[in-house]
Amino acid sequence: MSFTILGSSYTNDIYTYSFENDLIALESSVEVGFHPSWITFHPEDRSLVFAGLEQEEGTIVAIKYDAKYKGAVVAESSSGGKDPCSVVVVKGELLIANYSSGSISVLPVSKNSPYILAKSPTSTITLTGSGPNHERQLSSHAHQVFYHQETDEVLVPDLGGDRVYRLRTDAKGTWKIASHIDHEAGGGPRHVAIHDGHLYTLLELKSSVAKHSFPHSPGSDVQFVAEASTMYNLPPLPNDMLAAEILIPKPNAAYPTPYMYVSNRNHPSPDGDSVAIFSIDKPNALELIAEVRTGLRHLRGMEFGGPDSKYLCAGGLYAGGIRIFERTEGGKNLKLVAQDPNVKAPTGFLWV
Repeated sequence: MSFTILGSSYTNDIYTYSFENDLIALESSVEVGFHPSWITFHPEDRSLVFAGLEQEEGTIVAIKYDAKYKGAVVAESSSGGKDPCSVVVVKGELLIANYSSGSISVLPVSKNSPYILAKSPTSTITLTGSGPNHERQLSSHAHQVFYHQETDEVLVPDLGGDRVYRLRTDAKGTWKIASHIDHEAGGGPRHVAIHDGHLYTLLELKSSVAKHSFPHSPGSDVQFVAEASTMYNLPPLPNDMLAAEILIPKPNAAYPTPYMYVSNRNHPSPDGDSVAIFSIDKPNALELIAEVRTGLRHLRGMEFGGPDSKYLCAGGLYAGGIRIFERTEGGKNLKLVAQDPNVKAPTGFLWV
């Protein structure tokens, strides 16, 4: 079976890879501009991709792909802030997390030409906050826009302000802050995942994951459940080892037990950075059960794909290129099945 994978990067290009018979091959690339670090599909057309160019004058581009997934830039707009690092399409709008500006912007988009319907965002929410880490937390830093369909809201981890915001639309359809969840000062919320009524927040600056109950109503009390380190033998804080991505594949017939997977960066081990695997099936527990070395350096982005989310594609920004792992032991472990060490500065992936 052959798969197509799109790869964002800290270069000027977005790449198209094929994965077949345990081999990865670069099929094409499209030059889009400086540091297209985050990409997302239009939910109604997987040949249409939006990317945020992580630069001071934040830019959004739309890329249209043909049947062989060769892409071309078809539209461009301002992100409404500096260094857009995460984007997601929700009901005809592209929500944008502008990291350095600490803001969330809203841009009208369409699956049809001209794809981006305004030259700049139609609204922007600016966050205000700070934390004790003076190198990273002098102001708010919106690090992700995560849409949760079940509750019809967008969650925004603020790395600078140690909060996760819950955004919902008002009666006029305008995105507003409905509530927020506070985290321990200095933790630095980066990304989130939701499973079975619980919110899991990856705290980049502490290399840990916090678990909360997650009621549907933003006005309901969110209760802290547990917190666990993303690696064994974590050195004293602060250190340069920073957690990056958090993923919980939906359980299925092949993998009925849920597990959470977290990427760690900058580990001094000669075997490279790790993917931490957590058991999360007990409501009041959060247990690190494995730490798999990847051979990658600065393991930033990763994404599941293939039948039953069997495969995990991961990339090393500084070294190691991209590697694909297969879930084993029902999801409790990973084994390397393919790699391309020549890929430059990968930051994220989309499985077509």
